Amino acid sequence: MEERGGTEHLTVRREGATLVLTLNRPAAKNALSLPMLVGLHDGWIEADEDDSVRSVVLTGAGGAFCAGMDLKALAGRGMDGEQYRDRMKADPDLHWKAMLRHYRPRKPVIAAVEGACVAGGTEILQGTDIRVAGRSATFGLFEVKRGLFPIGGSTVRLQRQIPRTHALEMLLTGRPYSAEEAQGIGLIGHVVPDGTALDKALAVAEQINACGPLAVEAVKASVYETAEMTETEGLAAELKRGWPVFDSEDAKEGARAFAEKRDPVYRRA
Repeated sequence: MEERGGTEHLTVRREGATLVLTLNRPAAKNALSLPMLVGLHDGWIEADEDDSVRSVVLTGAGGAFCAGMDLKALAGRGMDGEQYRDRMKADPDLHWKAMLRHYRPRKPVIAAVEGACVAGGTEILQGTDIRVAGRSATFGLFEVKRGLFPIGGSTVRLQRQIPRTHALEMLLTGRPYSAEEAQGIGLIGHVVPDGTALDKALAVAEQINACGPLAVEAVKASVYETAEMTETEGLAAELKRGWPVFDSEDAKEGARAFAEKRDPVYRRA
């Protein structure tokens, strides 16, 4: 992997056409901090602005994904985060963009989860597109047990991603869910042996990277754009997204490569 910067709590690496963002505060189970949020925000922007990036993998260091908010760190007290206060003042929405509440990357985002993915971790998860978890991973929205509200988007998004009865149980009980149970209700797509979630996520990313980038991004945009439309509205919107892809040079290259029995070389044109 190629190092790409980041912050003290968020590392950024390149693996081929995939940008890997790693929550890097293992001593705190990667609880959210100002440096982490700023790093996440900048990572999403970097991925979208760099056309050589085809996909993003989000993971955590030290055997955990994210244990949610660290109120002390988010307040910028002590050494962690002091230098990032100006960024937060300049963009009061930065933390919501970082957590994918108010920002949707145009590139596919794959979550690779090991260990704890709870509270704010489960909220960030809902902003990702494809989700892989190690067998011992745990999920849950614990806010109500602490007298809090899961304000990262869960009361809106979760019922749209899993059946409402399961969404309400997760939201109202504040109990933990195993990886197998999370897969059973549709919150995650893959359960793999512990320690291999990142490998599986990168393998999925490679499959995406081999596809036409214009097609991939248009398909993702169409899925989210049409989610709340009527079928008639959605089908009309799909045509608007789809026809420009069919008219692209990449579409012609895909057909040529198929006929010539070779791998396509896509140029985003």
